Amino acid sequence: MKRYLLMGAFFCMMTASCSKVLDEKPQGVVSSEDLNTPENVDKMVIAAYSSLGNDYWAAPYSNMWAYGSIRSGDAYKGGDGPGDVGDFNAYETFALNRVDIGNADVTWFRLYLAIGRANDALARVNAMSDDFAQKTTRQAELRFLRGHFYFLLKILFKYVPYIDETIPKTEYDKVSNVALTDAALWDKIAGDFRFAADNLPADQPQKGRAAKFAAKAYLAKVLLYQAYVQDESNNVTNMDQAKLTEVNTLCDEVITSGKYALSADYANNFLSQFENGLESVFAIQYSINDGTPNGRADNGHSLNYPMNVEYGCCGFHTPSQNLVNAFKTANTGLPMFNTFNDVNTAAGDNFQTNTFDPRLDHSVAIPGHPYKYKQGFLFQVSWTRAPQIYGRFMSLKETVAPDDPSFKKFPPFMSSSKNWAIIRYADVLLFKAEALIELGRHTEALPLINSLRTRASNSVSLLKQADGRSSSNYLISTYQPGVNCTWTPEFAREAMRYERRMEFAMEGYRFFDLVRWGIAAEYLNAYFTVEKNRASHLKDAFFKKNRDEYLPIPLNQINFSKGLYQQNHGW
Repeated sequence: MKRYLLMGAFFCMMTASCSKVLDEKPQGVVSSEDLNTPENVDKMVIAAYSSLGNDYWAAPYSNMWAYGSIRSGDAYKGGDGPGDVGDFNAYETFALNRVDIGNADVTWFRLYLAIGRANDALARVNAMSDDFAQKTTRQAELRFLRGHFYFLLKILFKYVPYIDETIPKTEYDKVSNVALTDAALWDKIAGDFRFAADNLPADQPQKGRAAKFAAKAYLAKVLLYQAYVQDESNNVTNMDQAKLTEVNTLCDEVITSGKYALSADYANNFLSQFENGLESVFAIQYSINDGTPNGRADNGHSLNYPMNVEYGCCGFHTPSQNLVNAFKTANTGLPMFNTFNDVNTAAGDNFQTNTFDPRLDHSVAIPGHPYKYKQGFLFQVSWTRAPQIYGRFMSLKETVAPDDPSFKKFPPFMSSSKNWAIIRYADVLLFKAEALIELGRHTEALPLINSLRTRASNSVSLLKQADGRSSSNYLISTYQPGVNCTWTPEFAREAMRYERRMEFAMEGYRFFDLVRWGIAAEYLNAYFTVEKNRASHLKDAFFKKNRDEYLPIPLNQINFSKGLYQQNHGW
């Protein structure tokens, strides 16, 4: 009885005060209308930028290492064995992948959260009066960001629902993932970058904001992917010459802008003190000591540090033996295209007998070699998590030294506030080289590729042991037709593709290159044939052509759509 009396008294109090409560503005919340001021709209734009780094260790997308490195033959998953973040093991082996992989679903979800932020902010900017001085610039920035997030979804899943700021939230459940064709979806993504390129200023007052030539570079990237026309079974069936021509033109505009150049030393791209340098076309900006508990640290890489006392966790993203062997060079200083893997140099400790591309020691932590260029800080096998499974190497580019000002521990993980480049100038040079080769203008691609090899040759000063010896035996040369090579169209294509592997090793996009070129199945199954005898966790690995070029649409998303979404081919 006491219970009912109390409930009745509470009801009377509530009804007696209803009018007063409803007339009061809620405290501690911001209404949607409150956000529609120039100051708050600008904050919404910043919130959209923050989504660039809103991933985390189990579903990284700020760097695509879990999808682009460990599925490419460049890296093993790493960690404590196949069951440690087992979804990544399913990605790596392909044969074990499933439609109900949880981390793929989380990646899909988080990328759409990022798109949602961009769309929400864009709708508010669109509604602002023209008195808002930054209106067009902010529209262009938001479309750049939205284009980036859709690009990631596109290369991961191929067919995704396209939702922009004009579609009400109540209509989202009516948008199919196959409402647009493959080409039409690419056109939508390209359209965002085209608008950004046309409307962004050449320079931005704040580092990290998208600018005109960053948009042109990203548009070139999108068009380069789209130029390799695929059928419904993911086969490359045609090359779009018009798009390749536009890629070349866009790259020329970026190159002649005078705003970018190759860093003098390759190392500068992966050291915090050189972030936002001349080679950085567009990069994610991270922070620590910014008033928040852990800062805006790079959580997408937080699994990828060694296991020694200075760090502590977690040993993921380990370079494959195939990749380490690929850095070997012939006595001409050129790559050993077809023979690099015949002798498994990676199985031993001798990096002085063979000769190597210097980018090896910028990309791979090797036992006995300085870690992050610190001569008294030698990488040890004991720093790896499970060497009996994943070998003796670790990735270097994404990490920082433990005494680096950008380093941050948030136990059990750690990371840094070092920027991560989405596009760097070396990308632009190779976008152009690739377009030229596929346009039949391969001789024009030669100096572009050679510029990267020259820079690599000049990037050895930090690769020294304490006694002054080079950590490995370096020998790298430029391509010199008639002297050390014959620069045919076929040879140029092979050289360009190999150069992309060396230049961007462990940076996360290798698998997507293989899919774009239409060679993923042949390349990866040849890799598995050899590598599974060196790495037992690959014993079940097999790439199924016409299926594994893309992840399956997550089963959760198909269920949420009540069957509206259609599964990808082969799944």
